[in-house]
Amino acid sequence: MASDRILELLRAPVDPGEVAEIRELWKVHSIAEDNRDLPGLISTLTEDCVYTVAGTGVRWEGHEGAARFYTELLTAFPDIHFDLDYIVIGPQGVCEEAVVTATHKGRWLDFEPTGERLEWRNAIFFPWDRERRKFKGEMVYTDLRLD
Repeated sequence: MASDRILELLRAPVDPGEVAEIRELWKVHSIAEDNRDLPGLISTLTEDCVYTVAGTGVRWEGHEGAARFYTELLTAFPDIHFDLDYIVIGPQGVCEEAVVTATHKGRWLDFEPTGERLEWRNAIFFPWDRERRKFKGEMVYTDLRLD
């Protein structure tokens, strides 16, 4: 049996105008990330946004947490690059999959820098907040292994 939350997501009406709005905000977010524009990134997020990396138990909450997430990520991988491989956009938000390349130059989560050039895959969910017209954060799923 599906939970109430899942049923709500499944029943979300598809409004082409809203889907276009979600797509445009995702573009703003992605361009800001490529440009290392932290205020631009934060502007796409709800104030109570949450960032998670699956399997780590780590959470970053709110705008301050999102800023910490990006500062830590971009410090650990200053040359990080996302090659988008797949994307789905709907009334629930955005799901993207990308091939990521970067050099591990700083501490990431509990892992000390290796100096290695790495390549891995990420899937990221950007849940949409229909009332506030922004993303509620990111749920990151990755096959990156540093251990």
